[in-house]
Amino acid sequence: MSSKILFLVEPEVEDLELFYPLFRLKEAGYQPVVASTHRGNITGKHGYTIMAEKAYDEVDHGEYLGLVLPGGRSPEKVRLNQDAVKIVRGFVQRDAPIGAICHGPQILISANAVKGKRMTCWPGVRDDLIAAGANYSDVEVVTDGKLVTSRMPADLPAFTSSFIDVLKTSTSKSILSTESKV
Repeated sequence: MSSKILFLVEPEVEDLELFYPLFRLKEAGYQPVVASTHRGNITGKHGYTIMAEKAYDEVDHGEYLGLVLPGGRSPEKVRLNQDAVKIVRGFVQRDAPIGAICHGPQILISANAVKGKRMTCWPGVRDDLIAAGANYSDVEVVTDGKLVTSRMPADLPAFTSSFIDVLKTSTSKSILSTESKV
């Protein structure tokens, strides 16, 4: 099973919501890969830059164990790119781990992937999430199956720990199912 975790980002991503989980995932032995509309440098809300290694149209979602959707102003741009939305739908259809923080759930709304899900988000996205059929809770982290959501940068420790737990559980189940087929 791949250890690659895909991040979908655009300019004005909330820097903390990108870098904190990215580095924690690296420390846990995963391989983060950043994708955007185009390959090249992406500048966050607070001026930090990161290299997008892939363009959305180069991504095969099946090569990745999980997906992270950081917040800031990035999600409102990601959700307008049909290749990006198609990637998200691929993760949803595979029931692969997805983490979305702050405004990140906006992308899941555009992918029609929130109905009936227990979720949280930035307060300004709450009404959109509810209108799209999610069950909203104002707490630091909500895990519904393989979907992990949080509200803001202050929630990053709980968000990242919960997402790593979901990845570990997903990986061990995948290994068990592969072993039972042998």
